[in-house]
Amino acid sequence: MQGFHVFQKRKCWIVFLGITFLYLVLAVRLLFLMIADSGDLSRRAVDVEQRERPIKAARGIIYDRNGKVLADNQPVCNISVIYHQIREPEKIIALLTRILDLPEEEVRDKVEKVSSREKIKSNVPKDLADQIREAGLAGIKVDEDYRRYYPHDELASRVLGFTGSDNQGILGLESKYDQLLMGTDGKILTMTDFMGVEVEDAAEERIEPVPGKDLYLTLDYNIQCYAQQAAEKVLKEKKAKSVSVILMNPQNGEIYAMVNVPEYDLNEPYRLLPDYEDPAISKQDQLNNMWRNPIISDSYEPGSTFKIVTAAAALSEGKVSVDDTFSCPGYRIVEDRKIRCHKTQGHGTETFKEGVMNSCNPVFMDIGARVGAGDMLAWYRRLGLYEKTGVDLPGEASSIMHKLEDIGGVELATMSFGQSIQITPLQLLRAVSAVVNGGSLVTPHLAAAVSDPVNGSRETCSYSLIKNRVSGEVSQTMKELLEAVVSEGTGNKAQVEGFRVGGKTATSEKLPRRNNKYISSFLGFAPADDPKIMGLILIDEPQGIYYGGTIAAPVMAEIFENVLPCLDNL
Repeated sequence: MQGFHVFQKRKCWIVFLGITFLYLVLAVRLLFLMIADSGDLSRRAVDVEQRERPIKAARGIIYDRNGKVLADNQPVCNISVIYHQIREPEKIIALLTRILDLPEEEVRDKVEKVSSREKIKSNVPKDLADQIREAGLAGIKVDEDYRRYYPHDELASRVLGFTGSDNQGILGLESKYDQLLMGTDGKILTMTDFMGVEVEDAAEERIEPVPGKDLYLTLDYNIQCYAQQAAEKVLKEKKAKSVSVILMNPQNGEIYAMVNVPEYDLNEPYRLLPDYEDPAISKQDQLNNMWRNPIISDSYEPGSTFKIVTAAAALSEGKVSVDDTFSCPGYRIVEDRKIRCHKTQGHGTETFKEGVMNSCNPVFMDIGARVGAGDMLAWYRRLGLYEKTGVDLPGEASSIMHKLEDIGGVELATMSFGQSIQITPLQLLRAVSAVVNGGSLVTPHLAAAVSDPVNGSRETCSYSLIKNRVSGEVSQTMKELLEAVVSEGTGNKAQVEGFRVGGKTATSEKLPRRNNKYISSFLGFAPADDPKIMGLILIDEPQGIYYGGTIAAPVMAEIFENVLPCLDNL
């Protein structure tokens, strides 16, 4: 009996100690929650009690050099529903179906879905959103937003690029300068109960958005229009595959116009143009081809416009003088190859100046041989042809050049008149700019300045310029030679009354050879004695007559006729 009492006492002590231990554990846990973990619990409580709704920041505006708007914003709204706040679901379904022109089943699924917030439609025009807001039905949320808008539709489409549904830059300048243009979104914090229903009379906390910075371009709206109209005209007349035009200040690299027709509509960038329809490839690849900017993303064999580089190299190396004489029988035999001149009956005896004016291949094969492969490649490098131009657009391609050890007589001959190498049109324009501007290698660019709409500050963009790539003497000689090409030679159709114009024609056969597909081009600049503007036009696969001097030079003359009288205002 005594043993039973002892056992009972021990049992009581064990229970007492167990209960005490549990109280201690609970006390420690309570202290931890009240002190150590209080911050995290407070944050969780706020998360439960606050509903966050974004306020989109206005994207920065893109202007041309004179302040004309090229990319703007249109106010739109996002429509959503909050399940726990809905009181009249059938009225909401009917209202949203009618105003937003959506299938009733789609709207019903979203309205009846149990979720904290369900988006019905984005980018709703403000007038329609106002009708929904004025209905006053509980559970519908109408939030402000912006949609990118391009007031000139397809103008400079490959330059500007466009934005996605989230207002993020996808292509062109919109992508390149996205971080500057995008701004910082704001938010609205609304108090709710545990069911997600907004608490009546509870004040909203609003954090205002910060708009993006504005971008001013070197692009000139009027010049872009002139260039695009001229390009569209020759595209139609010659039934060409495409036409590209670029106009730039050769002294500092400012790009005045960049055209690639047919251009696409920036306000409907996913609507495929018939010119780019190709059932052999995917829809996305068709769109990529339409969006592509060939002036910077595609390399090509430049043909005779590249003779400017060869001539500058030969003059700089002292391998030729203006009055040196050559003989052109209509071809040259190089190793086992007969390489013809465009004038098959030959030019006969001619000076170097006449060889440039006549765009004579045998003359350039001869001076290329005089310079030699090693020095010729060194001049390519000196004139920036081994590097990207640094233009402020995404997707720039590199050149394709021979390795020195792979260059034989045939390769050197064809290089000398612009075949068997590939460069981008912008690389050519940059190299020739250095030849005629006194020797400075510029950085082609489109951004001129960045402006902050919040504080009014404005920052001018700066770019590198590398001097002394060509001597002043050689530069002067080349300007005189290229002016003679327009006044007396193959580029005579590029003459503009009252102005001195220099330039060079080209008719380059596309690869593979003997398919009768050509790129006709003309590179021109004015005034010839002190160039302030330089232009390059490329007509891809023209039908019928395809010589650059015949069909490309007149287009540049038409553009210059409109632009040169306004040159002092640039």
